[in-house]
This record gives sequence, C-alpha cells and structure tokens, in this order.
Amino acid sequence: MKHPFVSLWEKPNRLVVGLMSGTSADGVDAVLTRITGFGLDTRVEQLSFYFQPFDSATRQRILAVCGGDTGGSRELCLLATHLGKLYAQAVRRLLEQAGTDTVDLIGCHGQTVYHIPEEIDYLGQALRGTLQIGDPSYLAEEFHCPVVSDFRIRDMAAGGLGAPLVPYTEFLLYRSETEDVALQNIGGIGNITLLPAGCSLEEVTAFDTGPGNMVMDALAAKITHGKMGYDDGGRLAASGTVIPELLEKMLQDPYLAKKPPKTTGREYYGKDYVEKLLSFGHGSLTDVLTTATRFTAESIALSLRRFAPRMPARLVVAGGGSRNPTLLRFLREALPECRVQIQEDLGYDSDAKEAVAFAILANEALFGSCNNAPSATGARHAVVMGRINL
Repeated sequence: MKHPFVSLWEKPNRLVVGLMSGTSADGVDAVLTRITGFGLDTRVEQLSFYFQPFDSATRQRILAVCGGDTGGSRELCLLATHLGKLYAQAVRRLLEQAGTDTVDLIGCHGQTVYHIPEEIDYLGQALRGTLQIGDPSYLAEEFHCPVVSDFRIRDMAAGGLGAPLVPYTEFLLYRSETEDVALQNIGGIGNITLLPAGCSLEEVTAFDTGPGNMVMDALAAKITHGKMGYDDGGRLAASGTVIPELLEKMLQDPYLAKKPPKTTGREYYGKDYVEKLLSFGHGSLTDVLTTATRFTAESIALSLRRFAPRMPARLVVAGGGSRNPTLLRFLREALPECRVQIQEDLGYDSDAKEAVAFAILANEALFGSCNNAPSATGARHAVVMGRINL
C-alpha cells in the first residue's frame, strides 16, 4: 500500500487548510489554499477564508488559563478537546463555504495557553517551554488527511524561542530583489519581519515588537463594561487624547530595548500590565486607550529605528490592527520616512495571513523541508517543525 505522503508528493498541487487562533483569543481563522511546490518553489493561491468567533464563555476560559494561575490538568484536558472540536467545526464551515468536501492537508497552530521563552528554574533545571492546545485528532478523524500541529516546540528544542514562525513564509512570499521590505503583523502581540533587498533566509530578522491589540482590547472591554472586546474601527481611541506622561513611561519598557531575537506574550502584557496603566491616575479611560494605541505605533517605529539595518522602503501591516484606522494614522505619523501599507494594497488578505502561513508550514513539514528561520528565532540550526497526525 502506498504511503499517503507519496500520493500527496506526486500531486501537482494540494488543497491545504491553515488554522490560526492567536493571543487575542477572539476566534479561529480558517483558510483554504491551493499550494504548488515547496521551499523556494512554493506558490500559494487563497481560495476561501472563514472566521469562526469564540463565544464569550470560551474566550474567557482561554484567557483565564493563559494567565497561568487558573486551571489544572482536568481544565487543560477539557479545553484542548473543546478547541479541537471547534477547529473541526471551523474547517467544516470553511469547506461548505468553498463548495468542496476535499482537503489534502491541514496545518493547525493551536491555541497558545502559555509560552516561556526565557529560562526559569523548575525542579532544579533551567527550563523554557511552550504549550499550544486544541487536539488535532478530531481534524484527522473527520477529514481523513494528515494534520500538522504543535510547531513551536521543535524550534525551542533546537535552542530557539519558538517564535516568531511566520518569517519563514514571509521570506518565501514577500522578499524583493530591489527594496527592503518590513512586514508587521498586529494581532494580540505585534511582530515584525525585516527582509533586506535580495536577502537569503539567513539574513531575515524577525521579532515581537511588543503589544499589538492585546492591551487595547482589554481597555476597550473596560470602557464598554464588556460590551466590546476590541476598539471597533479605532473609534474609541480617536475620541480620546494621548497622555504624554503615560506614553513616555510606557516607552521606557525594558522589553523594547532588548535586542532580538526576542518574543513576548500575554504573560508580560496581560492583566497586570493593564492594571498598572489604569492606576496611572491621569486622564480618562478613553485617554488611556488612545495612549495605548499610540504606544503600539511608537513601539513599532522604535523597533525599526533600533534594530533594522536601515529604514525599509515599505512597512506592510497585517492582522486585526490593520483594520484600526486610528492605529494606522499613528503609525504613519511615527514613520514619516516609510511607506505604510496594508496587505490589501498588495492584493492579499490581512485577516488570512497567519492562517495561510500555517498552511505553508504544514506543506513544508509534509516534504520534510526545514521550516523555521533560525536568524529570527535564535535556534542553533534549521529544523522541521510540526507533529504529524495521520
């Protein structure tokens, strides 16, 4: 009997689903792609995109577990199973929307519930770790295809931070022979990839710039007493005023000065961080949100000035933050020497970008092709990330 991988290798192209649920914990991005080739020969066509929001109870449970002090083994077991079934539901609806019941391969990032990029002492050892949950077996069982998941830990085993992972796919799809390009994703956390003109993979730089939407989302929920999970259209921030003293204090954040490779998450910019902002004592809640929005823009600009070899010609923004006109205005004001664009300006889909990335990473794993970017994650060498569930 022919191994299932051989059949997929021999196909001229593959229908690959990518799934992403990020640090904002707002839902599942599901994308159906047609991928031809692998490595530098990769070509991707987006066929359909579907967003499945988490209900409020699921989102609150995820955020509670992400805090690190809530839930034990029973909680993790049940939440992992619940998410696995929600991922399967998202794929089912994606395929219905696309008018097909066929899929060759699925790449599923899972939901990060804890990430420890820096060593801590545990049982006498200095350890780092990461945990993404959402059982892929439910996807494999329903769609009868290989499912690649749990990408980050393999990079960490090779000495990397397990993040950021998207730079490898950005190198394949966005590099230019003629100009420096920077790609900024603004999800819960902001992360940037620097692609010098004509670069090799070894020359790619990428790192987390700081909070993306995470702090803004928490403040928007506070202002609206939980009625809004984010600042829709940046309208709340547009109605406030930046508090200069608070912004200056935020820009003294030691994470911003830390040299790449570096990564951060909800463990750093979560509930305690937001509480400190709220205790500042000057300005209204809306003004604090406006200041936090400006801070996200300034942290990105600061990252480019500190760590880019030279200011790129273009900064292409993706993720939920690209839908926030107030944030984009602040970003353009902070970077007058750089052309700030969004994915749609290039004919791409901002919402689907990270889900597409995990479709590509799964395709690379299928072919046994190394799919991390050691210059971005700090890994000692290139590795094939992802566990495969048949």
